Amino acid sequence: MAWDYFGFSRTSGNTENVSPTVVLNNAADISVIVIYFLVVLAVGVWAMVRTNRSTVGGFFLAGRSMVWWPIGASLFASNIGSGHFVGIAGTAAAAGLAIGGFEWNALIVVVILGWLFVPIYIKAGVVTMPEYLKKRFGGQRIRIYLSVLSLFLYVFTKISADMFSGAIFIQQALGLNIYVAVIALLAITALYTVTGGLAAVIYTDTLQTIIMVIGSFILMGFAFNEVGGYEKFQEGYMNAIPSITGNISAECYQPRSDAFHIFRDPITGDLPWPGLVFGLTIQATWYWCTDQVIVQRCLSAKNLSHVKGGCILCGYLKLLPMFLMVFPGMISRILYADVVACVDPEECQKYCGASVGCTNIAYPKLVVDLMPNGLRGLMLSVMLASLMSSLTSIFNSASTLFTMDIYTKIRPRAKERELMIAGRVFIVFLIGVSIAWIPVVQSAQSGQLFDYIQSITSYLTPPVAAVFMLAIFCKRVNESGAFYGLTIGLVIGLSRMITEFIYGTGSCVEPSNCPTIICGVHYLYFGMILFVISCIIIVGVSLITKPIDDKHLYRLCWSLRNRTEERVDIEPDDWVDDDDSNELEVEEDEKEPGFCKKALMCFCGLEQKKAPKLSKEEEAELKRQLTDTSEKPLWRNIVNANAIILLCVAVFFHGYFG
Repeated sequence: MAWDYFGFSRTSGNTENVSPTVVLNNAADISVIVIYFLVVLAVGVWAMVRTNRSTVGGFFLAGRSMVWWPIGASLFASNIGSGHFVGIAGTAAAAGLAIGGFEWNALIVVVILGWLFVPIYIKAGVVTMPEYLKKRFGGQRIRIYLSVLSLFLYVFTKISADMFSGAIFIQQALGLNIYVAVIALLAITALYTVTGGLAAVIYTDTLQTIIMVIGSFILMGFAFNEVGGYEKFQEGYMNAIPSITGNISAECYQPRSDAFHIFRDPITGDLPWPGLVFGLTIQATWYWCTDQVIVQRCLSAKNLSHVKGGCILCGYLKLLPMFLMVFPGMISRILYADVVACVDPEECQKYCGASVGCTNIAYPKLVVDLMPNGLRGLMLSVMLASLMSSLTSIFNSASTLFTMDIYTKIRPRAKERELMIAGRVFIVFLIGVSIAWIPVVQSAQSGQLFDYIQSITSYLTPPVAAVFMLAIFCKRVNESGAFYGLTIGLVIGLSRMITEFIYGTGSCVEPSNCPTIICGVHYLYFGMILFVISCIIIVGVSLITKPIDDKHLYRLCWSLRNRTEERVDIEPDDWVDDDDSNELEVEEDEKEPGFCKKALMCFCGLEQKKAPKLSKEEEAELKRQLTDTSEKPLWRNIVNANAIILLCVAVFFHGYFG
């Protein structure tokens, strides 16, 4: 390879651990990154200006005005963070292409989201998922439990993992300190999330998706060109063994014999096929169908046909990670076997600073070593795009959860403007907590980031998936059953998670001494067991306690989704925007503010705009439109046909690579 052409010289021996001297010192790379940031900020400012960010509906649901293509792109970009580029490629380098099954499982679950779950959420007229459970079951404890659990999961699995993986890339490419890189990225990301609301996030996500797909396709082309095509790739991966192995067992450094199969042995497989089919679907149902980050994008759609169209577009985009992340991760092992596949703890520590393994640097190393000037800047932009798109989505949704489900308990009479400020301030707090958690992420699951994320999800989310599925499809389930199912399930899940953190997950070279009875069950199997236990508890407790009357369940569960009678809420809403009680305060505030205050309020979307007073008939009509799930027959048939095609594509790919 013409190394001089790529702008740096080959490193060898013990110097490989030093960050490459590829600091962005050439005009091409710097220009690409500067243009990227300018375009992203321009799109964010445009979205900020054209939408109303000073109301709950405008800031958190983009005024329910989104069409299918930005929704689909935002669903994909929210899901694909830098944790995917680093984590999926790293796990693929270590164990082959089975990790791609995690992405393709979503092709089926997004159809379930658009066709079964979202219609109920729209008919219920909710903004957050805990709000739905409150309407469905009544009481406060389930709503608060789910809000707090969701915020914990955002910190432990999403924000910290994405920040860590983005920082790994920047560390490899620029040689920056990992925390300096994280804080710089977060400052830019938080800026347009805090100021712009969901509309700014969705439109910038759409731009990020385009950049991600183009950039990663280019890298895939370079990678396959380097190994000589697909057949040479298969042959090369099976022979990619590090030169320094010491006295370590061969199974720790030799590629798996089933590396090119998705479905693996149910007992000895690292990702057993029953876990991949059933256990992963439980996780995916929680993530795609009940998680605030994903559902919030669907709730911003103009109508149900746009929701379904967005889900289908997202499904097709989810085909790509196998080719854009899994295969390049495996190619990285071929090209840099000594570094990416290292097994000797001392060698690994030198190469990447983690003794459990260096697979997490598989994708960043490809970018740094293979891409020419200019394109390397584009790929850095891709990683920034994936990091920022997922973080902005999480920040906006976490802000929504905190504001609507927790802050309204503390301040039930808060004005809408106060809620907007509280939501923005909470984002800043969330950032600080997430930075503090990064060191834990760095050492978990043998250095394989994606396994860390999926294992935590398997320990904590199956009870939530069980509650939502039974809440929608079994009207007999009541609050007592749901609450005890959630709490007992949480205790079981935490017992596994905490034990694993105490003993450590270990590595092939130094296995963990965690008791087999607790840690010996694969995390996907554990998720299946926990889901079944939770379902049994929920249904059992519900059957021995009083059922909920149908009048409280109209349009909240599947069997009663088309009832038109007025629903009697079990409990009134916690927060109502009481315009009348605030009229005097508004009049006092109408004094012309100073220039600085006016500029700040305008930037943050907190301008005092007096909305026209709606009559009761107009309010009823607005509510009807917001909860309408009717579709035009032509578009309904088009999206239904596309859903069938998408499911057929999913079955074909699973069969071909199975």
